[in-house]
Amino acid sequence: MNILLELFVVTFRVLWAFVLAAAKWLVRPKEKSVAGQVCLITGAGSGLGRLFALEFARRRALLVLWDINTQSNEETAGMVRHIYREVAEAAAAPRAGDGEKDALPPCNLQVYTYTCDVSKRENVYSTAERVRKEVGEVSVLVNNAGVVSGHHLLECPDELIERTMMVNCHAHFWTAKAFLPKMLEMNHGHIVTVASSLGLFSTAGVEDYCASKFGAVGFHESLSHELKAAEKDGIKTTLVCPYLVDTGMFRGCRIRKEIEPFLPPLKPEYCVKQAMRAILTDQPMICTPRLMYMVTFMKSILPFEAVVCMYRFLGADKCMYPFIAQRKQATNNNEAKNGI
Repeated sequence: MNILLELFVVTFRVLWAFVLAAAKWLVRPKEKSVAGQVCLITGAGSGLGRLFALEFARRRALLVLWDINTQSNEETAGMVRHIYREVAEAAAAPRAGDGEKDALPPCNLQVYTYTCDVSKRENVYSTAERVRKEVGEVSVLVNNAGVVSGHHLLECPDELIERTMMVNCHAHFWTAKAFLPKMLEMNHGHIVTVASSLGLFSTAGVEDYCASKFGAVGFHESLSHELKAAEKDGIKTTLVCPYLVDTGMFRGCRIRKEIEPFLPPLKPEYCVKQAMRAILTDQPMICTPRLMYMVTFMKSILPFEAVVCMYRFLGADKCMYPFIAQRKQATNNNEAKNGI
């Protein structure tokens, strides 16, 4: 009898989850504040990581920026400081028609930069310890750092395959192990995994990249379930799975020309704004564009040969081949230039 009662309760909760999800489509949830909270972003020196840093800065978060490239990381920090100055000026100025007493309190925001190779766990742990001593405990962790080798499997050096797996997947383990204990103690925090649509469905020619992103998605989902099982509802998780983003990382990637106008590469700014909305409303997962949800669903229910037919129709089966060819040509040109 108990199991029948539990089955009824579970059915009701599942249906209620659908109702809540539909309601969020109609009524936009209120965004939470991250003002004054420590937000750490990996791969902050360029691309999506830089844009995430600027968005969090506009929301008055205290930024900790990690990147392997010191110069580009400092450039991002300079942009963040410029936004902080604008925020401080806006906060100090009284509103039009209001008295001085209505002015917002001044900001005391800083940005910290650290050169860190997230593929090396010792480097991650030692840098994390410096962050705790110099800045404080991290409240928002954005695992964004990512690389791509750009080689067919049999042409890809083993060390590049290992690096792709370490940066895109293994690093998530090290950063989580570094910062999650305090989040668990406080029952407060937010872990963001920037994965890819290629972590939900794959394509030919980028086996290492797909494997690393599938791994990141699996890690994120398992961690989310672990937090739920531990009843740590104060710690939120958001999985970000964008379609091809126009950051230059996959320059040359092409789908069928007739389909391409309907599925162009995403603008980085649009991708990050959509992700920020999901993060600040505690949305568990965000795919951009929304069509990616349908592709993922179809891949899950269709026979493999049907998926192959769909891929070929879209030109997605070999979409990475032009990108790989460009990377190979660039590598050959560099070797020739250097006399190798």
